[in-house]
Amino acid sequence: MPFARHSGYSFTTFSVRQNAPKWGGVYGLSNAQGWIYIHAVDDIRAALLDHLNERNPTIFFRSVTGFTFELCDTAERSQRCNRLIEELHPAVRDSSQGR
Repeated sequence: MPFARHSGYSFTTFSVRQNAPKWGGVYGLSNAQGWIYIHAVDDIRAALLDHLNERNPTIFFRSVTGFTFELCDTAERSQRCNRLIEELHPAVRDSSQGR
């Protein structure tokens, strides 16, 4: 099952500050071609702002145009992230998740 949120947001500092929660869950980064990255974190807003502030992002992260997220508690977060990775096949896989 894809992300519970069916709407996405623009991947800009303003949009992240306006729309991303400071709670834990799973987020996904995407562009028109598909999913780029999916990750589970304790603070979705902080993680997204970190991506925006990276000095030398990889080619994949430079092409991000949108994000979405799903809130979930700590106990289910990792499992939900792995299911989304398996289903959506993001271009970048974090070495600590999605194995």
